[in-house]
Amino acid sequence: MFRFRELMKKYGKVAFGVHMSVSAASITGLYVAIKNNVDVESLFEKVGISSVVSKQDKQPVVPDVVVVDTVDISSVNQIETFDGFREDPISITVEKPKKNRTGEMAASGGSALALAILCNKALFPVRVPITIALTPQIAKFLVRRKIIKNTV
Repeated sequence: MFRFRELMKKYGKVAFGVHMSVSAASITGLYVAIKNNVDVESLFEKVGISSVVSKQDKQPVVPDVVVVDTVDISSVNQIETFDGFREDPISITVEKPKKNRTGEMAASGGSALALAILCNKALFPVRVPITIALTPQIAKFLVRRKIIKNTV
């Protein structure tokens, strides 16, 4: 955090612009990911960022499909299978793919943009090093193009 403050003092508006650009790109990427039902929470865990949900609140790991409904068709005598054989039906299980937690939150009244902004806040420790790395190169580029005066 100390290096980030030094960077802001040294490069000023350029550092602020770079940081806002990185944040805008992050929010945009997260918004698209959430709208496309990507499990952002599991991605955060892979990167090493802890999730908002405590370990007690986590659900046990379930398979990729969840049984939604079981229909009893015992009143039907026989059904014909795809390969032409006839079978006595016992029951048919209708399966639906499991939704991820991020998708459920976005679908349950929380907007995808609000979730993207919250996830972006959690990514602050990742965005700062990116800003620190990019700002000097962008400042040099802007000085070479004579867009800004050499303040470095």
